Amino acid sequence: MSVIEVNQLTKYYGKSRGIVDVTFNVEEGEIFGFIGPNGAGKSTTIRLLLSLIHPTSGSAKVFGMDVVSRGPEIRRDIGYLPSEVYYYEGMKVIDLLKYSASFYPGDHTQRIQELSETMELELHRRISDLSYGNKKKVGIVQGLLHSPKLLFLDEPTSGLDPLMQRKFFDLIRKENTRGVTVFFSSHILGEVQRLCTRVGIIREGRIVEISNIRTLQQNNYKKVSLTVDGSNPLSFDMPGVTNLQAENGTVHFFFKGDINAVLQKISSVQVTDVTIEEPTLEEIFMHYYE
Repeated sequence: MSVIEVNQLTKYYGKSRGIVDVTFNVEEGEIFGFIGPNGAGKSTTIRLLLSLIHPTSGSAKVFGMDVVSRGPEIRRDIGYLPSEVYYYEGMKVIDLLKYSASFYPGDHTQRIQELSETMELELHRRISDLSYGNKKKVGIVQGLLHSPKLLFLDEPTSGLDPLMQRKFFDLIRKENTRGVTVFFSSHILGEVQRLCTRVGIIREGRIVEISNIRTLQQNNYKKVSLTVDGSNPLSFDMPGVTNLQAENGTVHFFFKGDINAVLQKISSVQVTDVTIEEPTLEEIFMHYYE
């Protein structure tokens, strides 16, 4: 079942482009990565899905309900961590979290306690005394305290140190095994690769690719490095070869096509070393942006 259904969603701010004809689905229980550089339209998409802003055209549904007409109902089961967090500076962390919890039915005291311990958040400090990273931790606890069914994370790790980032990822995986669907927006590709199974790439407000990460890597080019024994350099002037570089008897290139053609070529000479790797998400991403 699709938790998020987006159909030709478009948003203009006056004459400025937000997003154009964006269409994708996010299935229940998946961690969906949404990647693109700053200004590509990631936050605009999230704000439209939360109905914090309204579309110029197109439509979107969350939990099968239209985001514009049923926004308040939808938001009860959503957790949201924005890229920038702002709070009442004079409040204590615990008071802010209790105030947030009061918008949702039930008692969330135990949950606040557990999440704060996981994220090493000091509940009795004032917001004004917190570093940017600690304010981000408040946002993480606030987004999760009501046990949402769907979680929107917009550049969630900025400000967190590497150890806290790892704890955060563990926490998100744990929530996901509990059945929470996660929409993970980031420009840090390594994070998306670690956490997500499927990814959408957005460029200048338009979706350029939606694919399983493994499929993206396998259907893209391969990275080949080859060291040949002896003075006969191999010529790799063949279809599918790009970015060819040779140094100290080692040849590096990207190859897209039937890998057997490369293997056949290699088998005709004495090879001392060869590696054939899948590209990183970063390299695939650059390929879409060049």
